[in-house]
Amino acid sequence: MNLGELISVAKGETPADLLLKNARIVNTFTGEIEQADVAICGDRIAGVGDYDKSQEIIDLQGGLLAPGLIDGHTHIESSMLHPARYAQAVVPKGTLAVVTDLHEIANVCGSRGIRFVTDLARKLPLDMLFMAPSCVPATNLETSGAKISSRDVEKILAHPRIIGLGEMMNFLGVVSGDEEVLKKISAADGKIIDGHAPGLSGKELNAYLSGGILSDHESTTLEEGKEKLRRGMYLMIREGSSEKNLDALLPLVTDNTYKRCFFVVDDRSCSDLLREGHIDAVVRKAISRGLDPVRAIQMATINTAEYFRLHDRGGIGPGYIANLITITDLTKLEIDMVFYKGRRVARQGKPLFPLPPVTVELRDTVRIKSPTTQSLKIDAAGETYSVIQIVPGQIVTKKAVEKIKVVNGTVVPDLERDILKLVVVERHKASNNIGVGLVKGFGLKKGALASSVAHDSHNIIAVGADDLDILKAIEEIKTLQGGLVVCANLEIVASLPLPIAGLLSPEPLDVVVSQHDNVEKAAASLGNLPPTPFAILSFLALPVIPELRLTDLGLVDVQQSRFID
Repeated sequence: MNLGELISVAKGETPADLLLKNARIVNTFTGEIEQADVAICGDRIAGVGDYDKSQEIIDLQGGLLAPGLIDGHTHIESSMLHPARYAQAVVPKGTLAVVTDLHEIANVCGSRGIRFVTDLARKLPLDMLFMAPSCVPATNLETSGAKISSRDVEKILAHPRIIGLGEMMNFLGVVSGDEEVLKKISAADGKIIDGHAPGLSGKELNAYLSGGILSDHESTTLEEGKEKLRRGMYLMIREGSSEKNLDALLPLVTDNTYKRCFFVVDDRSCSDLLREGHIDAVVRKAISRGLDPVRAIQMATINTAEYFRLHDRGGIGPGYIANLITITDLTKLEIDMVFYKGRRVARQGKPLFPLPPVTVELRDTVRIKSPTTQSLKIDAAGETYSVIQIVPGQIVTKKAVEKIKVVNGTVVPDLERDILKLVVVERHKASNNIGVGLVKGFGLKKGALASSVAHDSHNIIAVGADDLDILKAIEEIKTLQGGLVVCANLEIVASLPLPIAGLLSPEPLDVVVSQHDNVEKAAASLGNLPPTPFAILSFLALPVIPELRLTDLGLVDVQQSRFID
């Protein structure tokens, strides 16, 4: 950008590079819709008003013009798409900036994984902005493929695209004053620090916030969200593929609070990106629930930008980056044209930009010693056992104590009561660590599901009604070097290969969605499963979400941060 030229265009002396005439602008600064022209010089908006000089003119004829949408908290790895394919999926939906914490790929590949994404980001028409991973590994209750120390965090924060410290998931470490955790927070002094504090309240919440943590995306109830707003947190209202909190939290958005609230997806599958959309789908749903459309757009643009101190994004004004979308129907948020830094990059849902080469990097990350039937045995030590109880529509679980089915002194799945075997196999160091437990609420009547996507350390996780099917599914994950697998009667029914770090596919969006649909359909054929079973499975090994989880080291009581014997 040449500042002198920008000023000249703003004054109307020099022709703009692009002029969007006769726009009805969604003004996120004032919450109104105004009629004006928008003059663009290079990658910036030069002026808003009455302009007529330009090298190119697009007459919007009274069409709506809004800032590009911003997702304030996501993990792009959850789409299972190569970063370039991810841009292809979300940019036509109007998303032109994402703030992503790369702790998924960092837990597998460390700084090498971070570099893989940040290097690609420079080549895409999407502002990928990054938060330094604060929890690699998330806790000491699991085995990850890498470790990022407080010294590493200091180095990562020096990168120009790293704008803050990612979600501090180890809330127990913060509250207890863990020295290494506090060093990471101190390293980010003066920067944005995202939070992750499910169920935290009272003095413990005060303790957590006292270190400068500013936001939370884990609120699931009205009372929880209200307390966090009252204590000064920004409320990230999450609506992802498996974590859906918008309906519960939307009543908190009022004239007094809305500037402290914004929308995020956290985790969104490739299938949902293709069929429903990205942050646009969250805005659309909020409008359908009664939120004023302009306010909904503010919560997906200017509010997010201001929280992250991105003072040149989120609005349509002089000096702002020309990330813009045209809208044909405001209440349905139907997006037509998408402009990134003043260039049209999508139209009617189709990308108009070339991709950098899509290659399979970060290979051969699944390293396991193949488990045996003996590895999966649970010896019966009584009539009852601690069981992970799935909560429909949420990633939190309940700790249940259930009467167990025992055969020859060994605990076995109880299909009549929907109690299945859950297995986590360490996959980074071939240590032969295997956690075995029970889960209720999955609905399998036969067969097994296995995945190398298991937040956040991404060990192999499997659930099944039969030990032999579980073993067969795990072995297929090893063969594929990552992916999702459905097995029944010792046959692989469907699979989705994820050879990049065991997390991502290099294939185009429609191919990955087709494969994802196949595994979901195959899984559904094995019983009465909940929606998105692989998404649910992926969180059952995450020992920072209450109440009960399984890692490669054993069954974890999250609230007490200890293993259950």
